[in-house]
Amino acid sequence: MNKPLRVGLIGAGMVSRHHLIAWAELKDHARVVAVADPSDENAARRAGEFGITKTFRDAETMLAETELDAVDIAAPRAIHASLVRLAAAKGLAVLCQKPLAVNLKEATKLAAEVKDRIRLMAHKNWRFRGYYRDAASWLRDRRIGNIKQAQLTLLTSGFLPGADGLRPALERQPFMRHEKRLLVAEVLIHHLDTLRMLLGPLQVTAAGLSRSCADLAGEDSAVIQLKAQGGANVTVFASFAANGFPAVQIDRLDVLGDRGSIRLDGPLLTCSGDNPGEQRYDLAVEYQGSYNRTIAHFVHALRDGTPFGTAPADNLETLKLVEDCYRLSGWEDNQ
Repeated sequence: MNKPLRVGLIGAGMVSRHHLIAWAELKDHARVVAVADPSDENAARRAGEFGITKTFRDAETMLAETELDAVDIAAPRAIHASLVRLAAAKGLAVLCQKPLAVNLKEATKLAAEVKDRIRLMAHKNWRFRGYYRDAASWLRDRRIGNIKQAQLTLLTSGFLPGADGLRPALERQPFMRHEKRLLVAEVLIHHLDTLRMLLGPLQVTAAGLSRSCADLAGEDSAVIQLKAQGGANVTVFASFAANGFPAVQIDRLDVLGDRGSIRLDGPLLTCSGDNPGEQRYDLAVEYQGSYNRTIAHFVHALRDGTPFGTAPADNLETLKLVEDCYRLSGWEDNQ
């Protein structure tokens, strides 16, 4: 039996707990043996919670003083590229939270640099959620025939003050307040990637971005028009400043075919037409489950020498959609 992979986690913020729960599920195949974070408090909290003996203030020291086989990057996106390069210099396999770099140009440069040196996978967990995997299976089975159109909707009041005066999404992830590229680059990148997984290659044909919350640096609402390779029209309709909607994020998706339709409405996935079906999900279970499946895919692909489903080349296609949203909307020209 192969020895478990020795993994170093870089970043001990909010999302790191979901990473560590996933790693713990794979303890016979991989173990996180060290955590690096500039905050001693954050690193110590995660290490204590998951029985990790080594903590470091920076990734450089962790990599210099710890024998590792792989690193899991869960740090802010502004330093993703530099951390990948740091791990590549040590010849380590890398799982990097999205995106690989701050923009398409930098990500393309990074991917070319490390292509023949290390195994690199982008952590795109949204597409690993059970309801999207099942929807993809139904589409592969052509249960709704030829796809004609699709719409993904995400409406939440997360950026609006609640009864307590707090903005729930910013309480959960305070860094979002200062991101100049916000809703598309931080949130909808997941949905664009998932739509690519479901529908195949996509092209952005138009995009409109706006901001309702004046104290944000970036956009909080978006309408994105895309065209699928087979000609289907696709729309993303999203806002984090939607009055009258809950603060939690709930995806809604409609895919219309010429022989049926698939609908995701929160926890319920249905298929209508000649071959109907219905599945119900626990959204909290699926949220953590997406991390579990993503990290399991990374470990098993390393072990078996098989390709990553979200290798850099695939991630660059999603980043191109993100870039096109900002370019076609003219958002940054007007800021």
